[in-house]
Amino acid sequence: MNRRTALKVVTSGLIGGVGVSILTTALKPEIPPQGKQKKLDLNAADPKWIYHKLVPEITADIAYNNYSAGSCMYAAVKSVISQLAETHGEPFASFPVHMMKYGHSGVGGYGTLCGALNGSASLIGLFVDDKKIRDALIKDLFRWYENTALPVFQPNKPILDFTPPKSICKSPLCHASTTCWANAAGCRVDSKERSERCKRLTADVAAKLVTMLNKLVDNSYMTESVDDQATHTCITCHGTEGKVANSSTKMNCNSCHTKSVGHKLFGDIHYKFMDKRE
Repeated sequence: MNRRTALKVVTSGLIGGVGVSILTTALKPEIPPQGKQKKLDLNAADPKWIYHKLVPEITADIAYNNYSAGSCMYAAVKSVISQLAETHGEPFASFPVHMMKYGHSGVGGYGTLCGALNGSASLIGLFVDDKKIRDALIKDLFRWYENTALPVFQPNKPILDFTPPKSICKSPLCHASTTCWANAAGCRVDSKERSERCKRLTADVAAKLVTMLNKLVDNSYMTESVDDQATHTCITCHGTEGKVANSSTKMNCNSCHTKSVGHKLFGDIHYKFMDKRE
């Protein structure tokens, strides 16, 4: 191929690329604005199960020290229920905290939802009856977990003399979170170092939970999260209100999914010319 022919090929490619870029930009689906902060008011699920304010730092310490007895979900629930049982007696004193041991390592070792989040969500369900408020709190907690560099908690008496590095794992799933951290830290997922990381992570989640519930009890809770921009864009097409409508989720999409080249180039064009949903 001579220089003139090569120049034509390159120029055609550049022009074609620019044309596709302009076309896909013009045909992008309209992305609705993200939600705004809202004030939430406490609506107790049952008069017997009333949340009373706790100190986040104390709660975190209890969660950390109970991890070894039953792992993340158990420790998160134990950190709250044990304090309420001590200060308020029943029905907290009879709460079967031992059942929460099933949530270890993403539910029976299955690697799904992080046990610290699972246990904290169960406590939100125990104390909050209104579905919209309950779901808003869980979304805030999970979104914080996805987007925060963790762990932060530093115990006064570490079980292992090791300070875990922080990582932002973009996922509430146990296997994704632990693998992300292990890769960042250069540790095996079955190591004592990873276990120490999860002990401290559980403490962080427990502290965050009671901080949120304290604000709710004080009638001062404002929702914190808006959708991750990438997730918000994905759900515009793939969510229940989009034309594709093949996904129902709030979690970060990019922790598991990436766009193919074809999707990046032609996905918006395809979406624009799809028949509207009935």
